[in-house]
Amino acid sequence: MNLYVEKVFLESSTLPGKLADCSSRDPSESEIYIVEGDSAGGSAKQGRDRRFQAILPLRGKILNIEKTDDAKIYKNTEIQSLITALGLGIKGEDFDVKNLRYHRVVIMTDADVDGAHIRTLLLTFFYRYQKELVEGGYIYIACPPLYKVERGKNHSYCYNESDLKKTLSEFGEKANYTIQRFKGLGEMMPKQLWETTMDPSTRMMKRVEIEDALEADRIFTILMGDKVAPRREFIETHSAELDMASLDI
Repeated sequence: MNLYVEKVFLESSTLPGKLADCSSRDPSESEIYIVEGDSAGGSAKQGRDRRFQAILPLRGKILNIEKTDDAKIYKNTEIQSLITALGLGIKGEDFDVKNLRYHRVVIMTDADVDGAHIRTLLLTFFYRYQKELVEGGYIYIACPPLYKVERGKNHSYCYNESDLKKTLSEFGEKANYTIQRFKGLGEMMPKQLWETTMDPSTRMMKRVEIEDALEADRIFTILMGDKVAPRREFIETHSAELDMASLDI
């Protein structure tokens, strides 16, 4: 598939069928959640505010475009869905914010190793395919909770291990409580997902920023590129800095 065919295909493509679009056509107030799988997509679609929140479920892990040529990128169904849903256009064209259909592009993946991998692949796509999205502050990462702690009729959500320890310490040693560990977004009821992760009045989101573009470029090349030796050297050099207890293995 040559560039001309790719351009014609993308410019003539309608929005992907699996996109649950929002009713608003004002990009400045619209946001899209990119989620993994139909299960998480179902909960997100039911829990969202349809007025300004769109949902795009992806099937499996997208291509690592750091290792992929343009021809394969444009043939990939999930990549095509991302490009057409967001209105990104062809790689190499000048980015025009007027074509961006949502001004908040939210990566919402499971809080586990697979979710982190998918999030990294998506960040690689945005950084390499349309870096202006990152530089313009349009990319966000959702922060779903890891735990739900119930004590009697009350409950609270914890977003990491230290948050959980703090919550339990406030209960005291003799308190009775139950802990629910969310293995994936699909396990959460739509109302839970809305209250914890999608409601603008209560959610936590991280805005992706590039403090050092050259360093970011170097790290993406090392970790996501096709050369094994630099990646192995990076891992061996920084492995001592890891908190092994916090790894989800």
